[in-house]
Amino acid sequence: MNKWLLTIAYLAVSVFLTRLIPFSSFFRNLDTMIHEFSHALVTLLLSGQVVRIELHADHSGVTYSRLASGWSHLPVAMAGYAGASLFALLLFELYARRRQKAGLVLMTLIAAVMLLLYVHTGFGSAWLIGFIALNVLVYFQKDWLRNAYYMLVAFLTLEESAIGPFSLILYALQDSSNAGDASSLQQMTGIPTLVWALAFTVLALACVGRALRCFWRERKPASPGPKELRRTAARL
Repeated sequence: MNKWLLTIAYLAVSVFLTRLIPFSSFFRNLDTMIHEFSHALVTLLLSGQVVRIELHADHSGVTYSRLASGWSHLPVAMAGYAGASLFALLLFELYARRRQKAGLVLMTLIAAVMLLLYVHTGFGSAWLIGFIALNVLVYFQKDWLRNAYYMLVAFLTLEESAIGPFSLILYALQDSSNAGDASSLQQMTGIPTLVWALAFTVLALACVGRALRCFWRERKPASPGPKELRRTAARL
């Protein structure tokens, strides 16, 4: 089977199965958080100012910012969907390297930065507090529980990072002015909204395919901790 079709098939099955998990909707907001954080990060890298960020219960979000120059709007608008796809891939790369704890810490740190600096009211602040508290609680649990939690979050984030661009295609076909970042990019570049939506979708599927290969391939052995190193030195 063509690798693109196989990727879509795996994604469709994963979406169906995870929708059956109670409270899965709660974790889908992580993709929104990363999407908006990516906008904010690129804004800051381009010497802009992030005013505030809103995260909504329907998994949408908005980043309000001031940019130093007109051309800066282009990379900032591109960063949301691209950043979400690449972050989802990063979670699976960390899984393949047995670095789930590092991935959990990274998610928690981003949520803490968002809460401290940019998200101060409404659903977003409540969700961030809950997500941080849950991550801290799970971090100190047994390995099997922490790893199961990590993979649940990773798969849900991967799915959302691909479903978002797919939704843009539908919006672009129905009303090109209502396709979020793709509409903004069309206004800046003159390139049709549908083209931008397709580009984000291709990137998302490429990341899904790579992430699934990370999931199925043989995992690297965990790096020895200080205690294991001391024991090895003692035996020598």
